[in-house]
Amino acid sequence: MSKYLDKSIEELHKLLKSKKIKPIDLVEEAFDRIEKNKDLNCFITLNKEEALKKAKELENLEVDNLFFGIPIAIKDNICTEGLRTTCASKILENFVPIYNATVIDKINEKHMIIVGKTNMDEFAMGSCSKTSYFKAPHNPWNFDKITGGSSGGSAACVSGRLVPLALGSDTGGSIRQPSSHCGIVGMKPTYGRVSRYGLVAFASSMDQIGPMTRNVLENAELLNILCGKDPKDLTSTDKKEEDFTRFIGENIKGMKIAVPNYFVSDIVSSEVRDKFNEIVKLLKDKGCSVDYIDIDYIENAVTLYQILAMGEASGNLARFDGVKYGYSYENPKDLEELYTKTRQIGFGDEVKRRIMVGSYILSGENANVYYDKAMGVRDDIKKSFEKAFKKYDFIIGPTTTTEAYDINEEFNDPSKSFLDDILVIPVNMAGLPGLSLPMGFTNNHLPVGLHIIGNFFEEAKMYKLASFIEKELKLNLDPRGGKDE
Repeated sequence: MSKYLDKSIEELHKLLKSKKIKPIDLVEEAFDRIEKNKDLNCFITLNKEEALKKAKELENLEVDNLFFGIPIAIKDNICTEGLRTTCASKILENFVPIYNATVIDKINEKHMIIVGKTNMDEFAMGSCSKTSYFKAPHNPWNFDKITGGSSGGSAACVSGRLVPLALGSDTGGSIRQPSSHCGIVGMKPTYGRVSRYGLVAFASSMDQIGPMTRNVLENAELLNILCGKDPKDLTSTDKKEEDFTRFIGENIKGMKIAVPNYFVSDIVSSEVRDKFNEIVKLLKDKGCSVDYIDIDYIENAVTLYQILAMGEASGNLARFDGVKYGYSYENPKDLEELYTKTRQIGFGDEVKRRIMVGSYILSGENANVYYDKAMGVRDDIKKSFEKAFKKYDFIIGPTTTTEAYDINEEFNDPSKSFLDDILVIPVNMAGLPGLSLPMGFTNNHLPVGLHIIGNFFEEAKMYKLASFIEKELKLNLDPRGGKDE
């Protein structure tokens, strides 16, 4: 079997343009790799018949853009017309949307080929993808380790070289945290940069779709085609079109970088801290200034996130009642039993827990006591970040506090899934862009990520720094170690 999918997007584009290969070659190779690695459990639904059909149709068209004929995987909470979208939940086990998310229309316009929908935490609620109704995906670097979450399937299929590109969603770190654990590049764009239309809502004020790729350049190139004002999403921003690759390759000398003290405190393992300190030294050696600062209330970000995200989730998931779509309890004695039994059977434990807590938070006076107060502190966090960006170009830290842990490890504390995202949640609180890229390996040869936080709508500058670090580190990020897949 060929190894076309080990090549860069630019190399594949040249081969397609010159007719040395056809889209069908890439699609067949992708499904061959998926089949050989099905024990990773990256996918919930495959799109094989339609993908092969589309690949054959593309043979009659001119290769007119970089992504023409390139296979891509889609997180299973992004609606795809005619292709099952489950959110990794029993309640949507057989749901087939009748429309596309805006990002899917953009992908189709570029004649990309969707190979399937990736595994995830149920309704994106979790940090290890273990809450999936379809069981957890496995980490390509070590089968017995978690992928992270909630975009765990997307991270694993890109890391394992099953497909070159994937889309994820990020509400409290769900693109960046699994990207760190799986050794890939993941970007959560500025809130509003990418349309949320067609993304099944978890916490609407924080949800954001973003690209997950093998390297920085391809991440920037994919983000280029995802952005834009969308009249179907009133939170999407009307920003001038730009090329996010335009600064890649430039020198970073003179850049001012800040490190929040909390991001290098004892909450971070010594191994991860050591790897991060190597990055700080590299940046200083290359002419950047690095200062350690305080960001107000970031130590409270997890608590705030729990209040805000669970409150919003309880409202967003009220629509799953057994009446309109999805699973419906059979032969209920009355409407109340239809509602209660449908949700009791259809939702997993983590989702039910968050709905219950969220409903309590928003009930009566609690809305003022908890939700409104949390919104006020959230605004203070945002202002503290804005103050820092008046002086610094970037804020950096580790993406995760530890390496990926054992997939069979059990936790009795429900807050564990939130604490896994403790370093990435503040970005969602503020609506800022955040990017994770690999910065090295632990003693167990598991990847760990560097987290770069940029100012609002400054993703292009972030790619500049990230690409520079990537080039300096020269890491081998193929978990197969050069062996056949």
